[in-house]
Amino acid sequence: MLACLPTQEIADAVGPVDGVDVLVWDLLGERPQRADEIEFLLTPQFMRRAALETIATLPALRHVQLVSAGFEHAVPYVPAGVSLSNAPGVHDTATAELALTLTLAAQRRLPDFVRAQQRGRWETRISPGLADRRVLVVGYGNIGHAITRRLLPFETQVTAVASRARDGDDLVAHVHGIDELPALLPEHDVVVLIVPLTDSTTGLVDAGFIEAMKPGALLVNVARGKVVDTQALMAACERGRIRAALDVTDPEPLPDGHPLFATPGVLVAPHVGGYSEAFTPRIGRFARAQLEAYRDGEPLAGVQIPATPEGA
Repeated sequence: MLACLPTQEIADAVGPVDGVDVLVWDLLGERPQRADEIEFLLTPQFMRRAALETIATLPALRHVQLVSAGFEHAVPYVPAGVSLSNAPGVHDTATAELALTLTLAAQRRLPDFVRAQQRGRWETRISPGLADRRVLVVGYGNIGHAITRRLLPFETQVTAVASRARDGDDLVAHVHGIDELPALLPEHDVVVLIVPLTDSTTGLVDAGFIEAMKPGALLVNVARGKVVDTQALMAACERGRIRAALDVTDPEPLPDGHPLFATPGVLVAPHVGGYSEAFTPRIGRFARAQLEAYRDGEPLAGVQIPATPEGA
């Protein structure tokens, strides 16, 4: 069996797997001699369209393993008969870290202090802070749970929201359904988005959503850019209705000089939620477990598209 891994660094992190030959290729460079034998593909961390289009040119391919939590970008490029899985658990910690970092930075006005430092000015001002604030986590999956676990020690009250209401867990007493958002939004000081991008979540944060938020509240988006209506967000932040801290944007990457960069009350990070030094060892352990399961005919984690016969 031949597996394709995107970099030598990741191949080293995966280590040798009995019964598996490894080919290192990022899908963009010169096509390797054994490309037609690739059965298991671990994608690069940053998937350009050209790399996605290469997937359909691999005749022996049977499984595509993404290194991301999101998967919607790859679905259109997966041929019939090929299964697709994301990487659950790999990015939970890093994304939760960044969600907390963005929240704290915005709530303690760090961007204002950085700008003052660049001007050589000592400018003191009070900040909203995070203690005693009510935080709404919209999207209570693995990463939402990891974010909540990090928020609670800061003496916050966290409300969790998922697609449907359900009983709570070790962190929250109850998980609310997304249909309850209109009643919940006015009661919270911070709203953290960590929903998957689907038809129902595209444009979820529109002008109506924003107007329902508490005046001066902070919107933190570590989900996907298209979950938020960028024009509606900029308009609301321009007039001081809300503030925002974003790891993802629409469009993405945000073009140089885009007005969102200069919108008052907006902090922008360049989609680095899962991009920390923890990534390589964690994807190495995960990919090794996936390769062993695939080799042994065992169920794989995170399957989003099961293998289906061509034409089915």
